Amino acid sequence: MTRVVVVGDLMTDSIARAFYPLARGSDTPASVATYGGGSGANVAAWLAVEGTDTALIGRRGSDITGRTREMELMGYGIDARMVMDPERPTGTCVVMITHRGDRTMLSDPGANAALQPEDLPRDLFGPDGHLHLSGYTLLNEGSRRAARVALRLARENGMSISVDCGSHAPLERVGAEAFLDWTNGARLLFANREQAAVLTGRDDAEAAAKVLTAWYPNIVIKLGADGALWASKAREGTLHVPAEPVEPSPGSIGAGDAFIAGFLPTWLAGKHPKEALVNAQRLAARALHQPGARPDLD
Repeated sequence: MTRVVVVGDLMTDSIARAFYPLARGSDTPASVATYGGGSGANVAAWLAVEGTDTALIGRRGSDITGRTREMELMGYGIDARMVMDPERPTGTCVVMITHRGDRTMLSDPGANAALQPEDLPRDLFGPDGHLHLSGYTLLNEGSRRAARVALRLARENGMSISVDCGSHAPLERVGAEAFLDWTNGARLLFANREQAAVLTGRDDAEAAAKVLTAWYPNIVIKLGADGALWASKAREGTLHVPAEPVEPSPGSIGAGDAFIAGFLPTWLAGKHPKEALVNAQRLAARALHQPGARPDLD
């Protein structure tokens, strides 16, 4: 089985779910809970519990939160290569969920934003491995150089590479041209509908996927409740798989990260993309059944 090396963010998610419309300037009854998060760490956790040999490269604070988050990673069976930052705290994301279920994130990357090229353990970059790069590491200016060095090391050592787009707002801020240039050489791109539109200017997901095959050999676009599609430079048309019907847990987040972890092992094993998409949707549905963004170890 191919070892997956994830370079990405480690966060604490504070999820605030409002029970009523927000009363601006006043109080709104809500539930608030805290979980381990970070897109890179989430992908690594789901990979590990599904039986994939997984390593995570990242940076955390020297605070109690950082120690707790790193211990959680080890609990999943991840080879956690976390550098302790003496000055910056562990990253935090406040997730606000309205009474209608809409989600807005307020992110403080903390130590994640200081990831440096020298933080990348060279022993993890070898021809038998696969690098998955969290888009947040590339989109954040402070960690961008480390992300680009990781991509270079993977190419030089013959690793296959996948990249996730992160989030559409910061992707739009850095610009499509820069992102496409930075990720040159990736074998697989994960995007959602909004991110694909930022990169291509096409609102239609199938049209966007076809455009993106000019840069990447393989494209996966996550469509939420509408499922997901795959496109390839080597094949005409797109392959679509519907989402599994599921009633989400009110505090669920991170289904997109679970989706990636479901897709990668099957795809890396050389199975048909449809099988990889089906497995991705299975894991995404499992993520939607529980609060937080990580697998429930209980």
